[in-house]
Amino acid sequence: MQHVKLFYDGSCRLCRHEMAWLAPRLTGKLQMVDISDSDFCSYAGVNKAQMMAVLHLWDGQQFVKGLDASLYYWRLAGFHRLVTFLRLKPCYWLACKAYGYWAKKRQRCTDGVCDGR
Repeated sequence: MQHVKLFYDGSCRLCRHEMAWLAPRLTGKLQMVDISDSDFCSYAGVNKAQMMAVLHLWDGQQFVKGLDASLYYWRLAGFHRLVTFLRLKPCYWLACKAYGYWAKKRQRCTDGVCDGR
């Protein structure tokens, strides 16, 4: 049974593309959960709206959110050098700002559906 779960928005074209690209590298390492599915409403006390706001990853004990969630599953996918680089203080700061900008832009999508632009 998989303990690590990545909650992503399958209605977002960019999100779908990234998950499809990474899926072969992540098989057996985590479970991908499409939160745009009409049956999905919450997990471990976090509702769909909260998960639509920023990426969520359940590590088996707690949620990892936003850029940190991305870095978590990128490391699982084998992108160790990229993750190490992005964890450097100036890079991490800039990457957090970029992620925050994108997440905020995504929030302006209508009906929770984002086209990834």
